[in-house]
Amino acid sequence: MIPVILGVTILVFTILYFIPGDPVRMLLGAEPTPAQVLAKRQEMGLNDPYLVRLGRYVGGIILHFDFGKSWIYNTPVTSELLHRFPRTLTIAVICMLMQILIGTPLGIIAAVNRNGWGDRLSMFIAMFGISMPNFWLALMLILFFSVKLGWLPPYGIGGLKYYILPCIANAFPGIATQARQTRSSLLEVIRSDYITTARAKGMSELRILLRHALPNALLPIITIIGNGMGMLLAGTVVIEMIFAIPGVGWYLVGGIGNRDINVVQSSVIFLAIAFTLIMLLVDLAYAFIDPRVKARFAGQKRRKQYA
Repeated sequence: MIPVILGVTILVFTILYFIPGDPVRMLLGAEPTPAQVLAKRQEMGLNDPYLVRLGRYVGGIILHFDFGKSWIYNTPVTSELLHRFPRTLTIAVICMLMQILIGTPLGIIAAVNRNGWGDRLSMFIAMFGISMPNFWLALMLILFFSVKLGWLPPYGIGGLKYYILPCIANAFPGIATQARQTRSSLLEVIRSDYITTARAKGMSELRILLRHALPNALLPIITIIGNGMGMLLAGTVVIEMIFAIPGVGWYLVGGIGNRDINVVQSSVIFLAIAFTLIMLLVDLAYAFIDPRVKARFAGQKRRKQYA
């Protein structure tokens, strides 16, 4: 996890360091004098060499969790990210729950009724969700439920009803991916020899599914859930702009528009840190779900005790 975060930090900083344009001239407005530009660059530390600036930025994040200040508003980026992140995380968590609670049953129905009406219907919904851009779905939801029916607010923040349309639009592709992965994993497990043995012993299909098939198919499903959480965090960038939700995505896009490089790179790195933490939790979940992982670590522990 630590090398990944460090690598992302260096990569994002390097890419934004070499992009064309001078942010100082944009800050100072039209036709600044060379002396003003030089003084402002010195004040912002932009005259320092690349390695000095990179070391100062990475050291601030690692040692103090300090992302610096916004070049436009001169406000601490860390406090802004921490203030906005709960809104982004709320959307991502609700979308993840929808992905699990809707996508997983769709995949189970498709696998149990392979080549039947349940399989065709579930895979049609999955194909529709994967093929449809979330920003288009968001606009259609606004037109129908907000403009035409007037049931839900089209933008802004407030109570739970403000998150309904953004979460539906952001979760739909994840639901489709979850359904397809669940179907694929279950079909692979259902064809196993121990499932055939369980059927030969007279066990009911429901018991076989819940006690034998589904637990052994969980690892790929959990991996999709972890990856999906990262995709949902990234997807909130578009959703927050459409629904005017002041989260990390809104902050990131605003930084791009203002050429506030510090805001842009800090927002991307902050989301990368959140994603790596989620993937760490996914890896830890393997140890509680997969008996093979438990057995491997138990065997290593015993070998250390007898060594």
